[in-house]
Amino acid sequence: MDRQKFSVRKRIKSFQYAFSGIGQFLQSEHNGRIHLVATILVIAIALLLKVSFVEATVLTITVGFVWMAEMFNTCVEKTMDLISSEQRKEIKFIKDVAAGAVLVAAISALLIGLFIFIPKIV
Repeated sequence: MDRQKFSVRKRIKSFQYAFSGIGQFLQSEHNGRIHLVATILVIAIALLLKVSFVEATVLTITVGFVWMAEMFNTCVEKTMDLISSEQRKEIKFIKDVAAGAVLVAAISALLIGLFIFIPKIV
């Protein structure tokens, strides 16, 4: 096992790579920009309706979950495109399941948002 010394420079560099990845995702993916707008709306509504700490925590986890699902889906799609540019049923299955995971996350997020926001509006 290769044990490298802890390096602050390497840790900072890893954050730079991560922020670069988020930036590239937002620049290249339409769904990323849609999620950004949705996130801003959720934050604005949460502030406007003065959600509780627990509700804000649930919304934060939920929004993060959707972002992660979409970003992993993008990685799966790009990886499959690298593996083969031809139409293959196995690759279609993988891409469709990854997209389905994003849909499940988005529907869950919508329901959680409704559970939290509707009682405050009504």
